[in-house]
Amino acid sequence: MADFSRSLDLAGASNFRDLGGYVARDGSQVRWRRIFRSDHLAALTPRDMQVLRGLGLARALDFRGQAESAALAYELPAVRYQALPIEPTVVQRAKEMALAGRQMTAPMAVQLMQDTYRAFVSDNTRQFASLFEQLLAEDTPLVFHCTAGKDRTGFAAALVLLALGVSREQVMQDYLLTNGLYRRPATIASSAPEEVLNVIWRVQEDFLQAALQAVDADHGGVPQYLRRRLGVDEAAAKRLAELYLQPRAA
Repeated sequence: MADFSRSLDLAGASNFRDLGGYVARDGSQVRWRRIFRSDHLAALTPRDMQVLRGLGLARALDFRGQAESAALAYELPAVRYQALPIEPTVVQRAKEMALAGRQMTAPMAVQLMQDTYRAFVSDNTRQFASLFEQLLAEDTPLVFHCTAGKDRTGFAAALVLLALGVSREQVMQDYLLTNGLYRRPATIASSAPEEVLNVIWRVQEDFLQAALQAVDADHGGVPQYLRRRLGVDEAAAKRLAELYLQPRAA
């Protein structure tokens, strides 16, 4: 098997990584160099773009809100772009509290993050359904991203891997990789305490767990959620496996 690196060494996108190599229930593996997740792509260097050209990257799906994508717009040659906006809530809420003269605490930030993840499950099914429509349309290399590539992108990546039969343990491992990769922008000014910033700009296991618990409690589990809310029925799940799973060599 080829020796693939999960994290790509890009100067302008620290959280750009491959979802390949994870093992599904039947022993097959997610194909390398087909599905990528990332932070925003507006700071890519010429060398970064050369790396992406070498990957054959053909599609980019952007989960950032309208103001976010307008402030840090990008265009990649030969890459089809689709906006699937999910408006940010956490940073906006922190700003509102600061304007009101209230200081957010770390426990408040944790609660806000958990609520945000639960809202992904209930309020953003159209965007995540569109992600699966794109995955099912063809298997040309695709990247989906938001601003930091950790929350909106993290839940999306979890859904994709779970739909492919990857265990929740491996899904959580992939989710937590953000903490070792993502570089918080040095230009962001904030009066919030460092312990609050560490909640907002990092990931915690209980954030993703909040979303998955909502999937289980409110929708009867991941297969039912995929089928009823995201349009990934049995035929679509089989097609996903054909496109993105590679049988393990005997």
